[in-house]
Amino acid sequence: MAGSWRARAQAGGMLLALLGWVSSCVTTFVPLWKSLNLDLNELEVWTMGLWQVCIAREEGAVECRAHGSFLALPPELRFSRLLMCLSNGLGLLGCLLAAPGLEGWRACEDKPGLKRRLLLAGGAVFGTAGMATLAPVSWVAYNTVLDFWDDTIPDIVPRWEFGEATFLGWFAGAFLAAGGLLLACSARSTRTATPPAPTCRQPPAAQGPAGGHHPHPKNADLVI
Repeated sequence: MAGSWRARAQAGGMLLALLGWVSSCVTTFVPLWKSLNLDLNELEVWTMGLWQVCIAREEGAVECRAHGSFLALPPELRFSRLLMCLSNGLGLLGCLLAAPGLEGWRACEDKPGLKRRLLLAGGAVFGTAGMATLAPVSWVAYNTVLDFWDDTIPDIVPRWEFGEATFLGWFAGAFLAAGGLLLACSARSTRTATPPAPTCRQPPAAQGPAGGHHPHPKNADLVI
């Protein structure tokens, strides 16, 4: 029963972590972190990502332009680039560490201690990747809310709102963290109790026909 629970927990944790890692990679590169609808021209929708700004027109044409300079970006976008790239790299590292530690993986079958350590390390790396995804997405969302409700900006000025990548990033970070937690918990339960060492038993002393001890060989010649 415990073995089947561990296998299911490891499979579920790995699936969640992989789904979160792929979603984090998609979140990093799609230009859908913010969206802007112009009241003067409702046929155009502006979207912004970490790497470029795009304009989607009603006829289906999409025109994208990369950000001019990394140093000219707002601080949240600069740090978001770094943290999201770090999250993607950690997700890949977590896959490489956790996969050999799974019970169904044939590698290191004769080394259960090593498999447990690999699984623990993979779970910890996945959890760190989840935090590295949640932090920039939440930071950008927080600044978007502040700018949207800023009273110093005139009402006629368009306001940026949440894009689809914001919600995808939150789900990605949650999946990475949940998958890493499941892997770490399943690794902690893989400790197997070592069987006690067999006790050495002394051979019984040789007894004579009447239940007494045999006479010592040195004393045998003294018997007449």
